[in-house]
Amino acid sequence: MDTIKITIDGIETEIAKGTTVLEAAREQGIHIPSLCYLKGINHSSSCRVCVVEVGPRLIASCTLIAEEGMKIQTNTKKVRDARRTSVELLLSDHDRECLSCSRSGGCELQTVSNDLNIRKVTYVGEKSSQEKDYTSPSIARDASKCILCGRCVGACGTLQTVNAISFAKRGFDTVISTAFGRSLAESTCVNCGQCIMACPVGALSEHENISDVWNALADTNKYVVVQTAPAVRVALGEEFGLPVGTRVTGKMVAALRKLGFDKVFDANFAADLTIMEEGTELISRLASGENLPLMTSCCPGWVKFMEHNFPNRLDNLSTCKSPHEMEGAMVKSFFAKKMGIDPLNIVVVSIMPCTAKKFEGARDELSHEGMQDVDWVLTTRELAAMIKEAGIDFVNLKGEAFDSPIGSGSGAGVIFGATGGVAEAALRTVFEITSGKELDTIEYTAVRGMEGIKENVIELPNGQKIRTAVVHGLGNARKLMEAMERGEKSYEFMEVMACVGGCITGGGQPIVDARTSEQIDIKAERAKAIYSEDEAQSIRKSHNNPYIKALYAEFLGEPNGHLAHELLHTRYVKRSKY
Repeated sequence: MDTIKITIDGIETEIAKGTTVLEAAREQGIHIPSLCYLKGINHSSSCRVCVVEVGPRLIASCTLIAEEGMKIQTNTKKVRDARRTSVELLLSDHDRECLSCSRSGGCELQTVSNDLNIRKVTYVGEKSSQEKDYTSPSIARDASKCILCGRCVGACGTLQTVNAISFAKRGFDTVISTAFGRSLAESTCVNCGQCIMACPVGALSEHENISDVWNALADTNKYVVVQTAPAVRVALGEEFGLPVGTRVTGKMVAALRKLGFDKVFDANFAADLTIMEEGTELISRLASGENLPLMTSCCPGWVKFMEHNFPNRLDNLSTCKSPHEMEGAMVKSFFAKKMGIDPLNIVVVSIMPCTAKKFEGARDELSHEGMQDVDWVLTTRELAAMIKEAGIDFVNLKGEAFDSPIGSGSGAGVIFGATGGVAEAALRTVFEITSGKELDTIEYTAVRGMEGIKENVIELPNGQKIRTAVVHGLGNARKLMEAMERGEKSYEFMEVMACVGGCITGGGQPIVDARTSEQIDIKAERAKAIYSEDEAQSIRKSHNNPYIKALYAEFLGEPNGHLAHELLHTRYVKRSKY
C-alpha cells in the first residue's frame, strides 16, 4: 500500500495514500466534529463543522485528501471560532424544542453544540421551511428540525437507489422534498427507514404508534397480544446502555408482560411457519419450472420496491405473507378458536426492527374477514420508550419465556433477522423434506456474511441444483434485478432484504451516531448475536418445531393447502415509478 507522511497538530504520521484528513485524524485519536459526513453515504462538506487549518486556509476535512508533507492544525482559535459560527448559524434556523424532540439525548447537533461549548445563539432572524408531513404510516418528517446535511438523501439515493427524496429549491428556500412536493405517502418511498438512521437530528422519525398501543392495553374489552421479531432481541438492550449485540430475549419478554400484554408470543414461530409455506412453494415451483426464481417476500420494503420498479416480476415473489402477518392471522383464527375469544376483540401488536412493517400492517391485502392481521406495529425504539415510560428497570429484569401455543420458534426462525438467514432456514427444511433424511451439518455458511450479493449453487439430495442469490440493500437488489432483466443472471431462489445487513439494521432499530458507527461494526455484532441465539436453541429446523406440527395437524392441514392459502398467502399491487 502506498503511504504518505503528514503532520497533524505538530505530530508527523504516516497514512495510506488517498485518505482524507478527517479519516487520518480519527485514526490518530484526534476528534474532529462533523455533521453532514456519513462514511460511504454522504461526503458533501456542506456543514463546514469539520474545518481544519491548512496554511492560511480553512478547509472541510471530510473531503480534503491528504497530500505528502501537508501540515494540518485541528484545534486553533481560528478553527474553533469557525466551527462555532457554523453551528450557531444552523441553530439559528433550527426548531430548538429539544426536550420534546424524538432525538433528545441522541441528537448529533446537540452533541456537537455541547462539545463546542455553545451556550447562546448569536444570530436571529427569519426561519426557513417549517413543513411537517405525517401522511406516511411509517415515516414522519419535520422540516423545522432539518439542517440540510443531505445524509438522508444519500441513504435514499446512493445506498438504496430509491430516490424518493432530494434537495429542492435554492438558497434560503432549499428543502429536502419528494418529487413535485408531494407527501411522502404519495411518493416512491418504500418505508425502509434508512433515511431515519442517517439523519443526525429529529427531522425524520418513525410514525409513532405508542399512544395507540397504550390505549389498547387500557381497554378492558380488548385482549392484547404482542409478538417480537428476532432482530429486536439483539438490539433492544442498546437503548438501556448494554453493549451492541447483547441478547436480551428473556428480559424483553418480562418487560412486555409488565407492560400489560395478555400474551407474549415469538414471531420466530411464524418464521418457521413461513419456511414451511415458502419451502413447499419453492419445491412446487422447481417441479413445475414456473415463476422462477422464487423471491422471498418477508421484507415489505423490498416488496414495495418491486411493486414500483419491477412490476413485471411480481409473479416471482413468494405469495407468502411475512412472518408477523402470518402470526397475526393465526392469532385471530387458530388461537382465538382455541381460547374461545372473539377475534374482533383481539388486538395484535408487532414489535419490529422495521418501519416498513407499519406500512405493511395497514395493507388491504393483509386482512381477513374485515380484520387486519396486525393492528399496530411498534419499532424497537418505540418499545424501549414504552419500557422507560413505565419505569421498568430493564437491565435488572429476570428473564422469562414466551407464551404458548404460539410461543416457541426454532433456531431457523431466529436467523431470519440477518441477511442470508431466510435462505439458510429454507435450505435446512428443503434439504430434509426432499431427502427424507436428517442433515448432519445444518449451517449453510455460504449464504452468510456481509457481501452485498452472495451467489451459490446448492445441490439437493435428489441431484437438483438450486442457483441462489442472497442480496441485502436495495442498491444491490437493483443491480441484480437489472442484470436479470438484461438476461445476464438467472437463479432458482433469491433472498432479498431492503436494509444493508438485513433486519438487524432495520429502520426501527436503535440509532447509532455517525462517529460510533465508524468505531463499531454494528452489523457484525448484531449478526453474531443472532447466530448465537440460533446455536442455543434445542430445535434448529422449522419443520421440527412441535408447535408448527401441531398447528398443521389441528388446524391448517398441510403446507400450501386450501386453508393455508386463505390465511397465510397474499397478492401484490403494481405501483407507478413516479
